[in-house]
Amino acid sequence: MISPLISATELRDRLGTPDLKVLDASWHLDGTDARAAHRRGHIPGAPFFDLDAVSDQATDLPHMLPPVPQFAADMGRLGLRESDEIVVYDTVGLFSAPRAWWMLRTFGAMRARVLDGGLPAWVAAGGAVEAGEVSPAPATFRAVPDATRVVDLGQVSAALAAGTPVLDARGAPRFRGEAPEPRPGLRGGHMPGAVNLPFSELLTSDGRLRPREELAPRLATAAPDGAGLPIATCGSGVTAAILVLALEVLGRKARLYDGSWAEWGTRPGTPIVAGP
Repeated sequence: MISPLISATELRDRLGTPDLKVLDASWHLDGTDARAAHRRGHIPGAPFFDLDAVSDQATDLPHMLPPVPQFAADMGRLGLRESDEIVVYDTVGLFSAPRAWWMLRTFGAMRARVLDGGLPAWVAAGGAVEAGEVSPAPATFRAVPDATRVVDLGQVSAALAAGTPVLDARGAPRFRGEAPEPRPGLRGGHMPGAVNLPFSELLTSDGRLRPREELAPRLATAAPDGAGLPIATCGSGVTAAILVLALEVLGRKARLYDGSWAEWGTRPGTPIVAGP
C-alpha cells in the first residue's frame, strides 16, 4: 500500500502529475479563518477542503463524517476522483490534514497521503506559493465507505470494557480534567481505561511526524501488539487522526472515534474519570 506520508521535496518534484491532486485542509481550533489564509497563499492548484462544511450538518457534534452522497459530491466539486493520489496539507505542519486524509481513506480514496510538515515544509523545500481562489474542474468521486475505520460511542464503551487500547490525543491537562475544554458544555476528564497519548508527542518541533524509530516505542507502550485494534480519540476527532496516521506509518491499523470527547463529554450516563 502507498505510504500515508509524502515529503515536501517529493511533492515539489511531482507537482503537476495528472492524477496527483493537492488539498489545503487547514483548520484551527481557535477559530482562525483558514479559508482567508488559503486565499493569501497556498500550494499551486490546491483547492480548500473546508472541514466544517464537509461534515454531517444534521448533528450537533462538530465535523462528523458526512453521509456518503454528500462526501462524494463535495469531493467531486474539489475536482477529485477516488482513484487519484490526493495529498492533503495544513498551514501548521501536522494538525488538521490527517483528519482530511482519514476521511478520504475512510471513503475509499486509498492513495490519499499527508504532506509531512505541511506548508512550512513546502516553503522550506523551495516550493512555490500562489494566492487567490482555486476552482478545479468537477470530477466524479465514487465513495465506498469502510466501516472498519470508524467507531461510535457504543463500540468505544465495549472496547473499554474489553481492555482494547483507547488512545486519547488531547493534552495531559485536559485528559486529567485540570484544564477547561475549549467547547462549552463539556465535562472535564477522560474515559475510564483510556490512555493519554498527546498528539504533540508524536511530532517534531517543526511539525513533522517523528521518525519510525521514535514512534514505535511510544505507540507500543500505549497500544501493545495483541491487545486489540486500537481506537484513537481526542476533542472532536481531528487530532486523533494524527495517532491513526502514526500507527499506519508503522504498518498498524487503527480506528477513530468520530464523536470523540465532544460526544462522550456531553452525553448523559457516560462515565468520566478525573486525574491521571
